Amino acid sequence: MGSREPLCCNDWPTLGLEVELQLVDMESSALRSAIAEILQKVPGDFCDSVKPEFMQCYVEINSGVCRTVAEAGDDLERKIRVVEGIADGCGVGLLWAATHPFSHWRDQEITPNERYYKLADLLQETVIRPVTFGLHVHVGVESGDQLIRVGSALQQYLPLLLALSVNSPFWHGRPTGHHSHRIDLLEGFPTGGLPPKMQSWDEYLQLVDQLQAAGFIESPNEIWWDIRPRSTSGTIEVRICDMPPNLPGVLGLAALIQCLVTDLSERLARGECEPDWHALMVRQNRWRAYRFGLEATLAEPQTLKGVPARCAVEQLAERLRPVAERLGCARHLEHVLDMASLPTGSERQLALYEQTGDLAEVVRQLVKESRLTPGAALAAAPTQASLSTNGEYDGTRPW
Repeated sequence: MGSREPLCCNDWPTLGLEVELQLVDMESSALRSAIAEILQKVPGDFCDSVKPEFMQCYVEINSGVCRTVAEAGDDLERKIRVVEGIADGCGVGLLWAATHPFSHWRDQEITPNERYYKLADLLQETVIRPVTFGLHVHVGVESGDQLIRVGSALQQYLPLLLALSVNSPFWHGRPTGHHSHRIDLLEGFPTGGLPPKMQSWDEYLQLVDQLQAAGFIESPNEIWWDIRPRSTSGTIEVRICDMPPNLPGVLGLAALIQCLVTDLSERLARGECEPDWHALMVRQNRWRAYRFGLEATLAEPQTLKGVPARCAVEQLAERLRPVAERLGCARHLEHVLDMASLPTGSERQLALYEQTGDLAEVVRQLVKESRLTPGAALAAAPTQASLSTNGEYDGTRPW
């Protein structure tokens, strides 16, 4: 989209969801460049919702524009079930995680696309190495200025959203010590991370014009902030979340984000101001979130005292309960409390590895647990088998 395209305005906090799922081989559990096989069999009415991504081991599945979390969940579930059936027929499983436990980025193939090739030529390993998978949540707002003001107020909550969603503890066959290694991998993007503080839509447009005039970007699509405005849909796009381990987790996060955007919009309209945080303070909380997940202690914005992330989730959900009732997503917001009391996706992966000592088995279990339909499951891997083309992982231990 161009920076001066017409701005869409929304009179309701509409919701749109994008999930990035991994395509894994049913025999080896490794990533597989199978998106072309999948897309060949996708029904015509799903072509705009089931898409390729930068690497051929991704499938992106998008909901339509919805008013409620339940509507978005029904829409997304229907599409995922279709993709699951197609993938089964191709010998492929869908893995709901933000990194693959052992497949190497060098073994992945870029999707044939002129824009992707240009990005790879320009950014090299910066864009090729982060084979990561996320959840993107769009919420509609009324105006351009509101997009910027609400987006700025929402920044202080991004670390908590990340802590709830962490699901990428492994990289290239080893535990990284990070609960969201995905965020660490994305740190090198020239237009990634937290956005700058801005006051108005005009200020954002001027920044985009300057970035384009300087040759830093060709379009706003190349701004990869943790949260960014989208003019064509009139939405705030929250991009910080790891890919959760299942659909209920996706919908819980969607409810929390929709309620947050609505609550902040209403507070700002009443002239109430959120605490003014320095970006470095938010960044420190963000680091704690990707390092420790829900075990993080996050600094509270007004007192600067440490609050356990799980407690912060409970407090925020309680504050947003009246908003959730009005938006019709109270049931999904309640699931956020379950998420805060149970192991995160990252903790679940680490526990599975401790139990099995086999990262291929971790993948098989995760694929099985997240399935929406009964049916095919990943086959047991051979006792001694190379699971990547470079032979660096044997299926039984990190290297």
